[in-house]
Amino acid sequence: MDGKDFYIYIITNKKLGTLYIGYANDMKDRMKRHKSGNGSVFAKRYNLDKLVYYEKYKFPNVAIKREKQLKKWKRQWKINLINDFNSNWEDLTYFFE
Repeated sequence: MDGKDFYIYIITNKKLGTLYIGYANDMKDRMKRHKSGNGSVFAKRYNLDKLVYYEKYKFPNVAIKREKQLKKWKRQWKINLINDFNSNWEDLTYFFE
């Protein structure tokens, strides 16, 4: 491994708004794409460009497995996860600029 990190993340448009869970190996580029409306069709449709949660992994297979797990979770579990990590639902994109 070259030390590259892999991420799963949750973006939204506002506190308690629509949630999108994704996977990325370059969070700076991925968030730049979401903010410009080129991240995903779903995210663009709902103006989702606010990074409120992320997890970092060393191996892509582990991150992808976690992404799939979170996508199956109930909405309230996802909200609880975000609240525990980022209670004000502030945009955390600046960590990757």
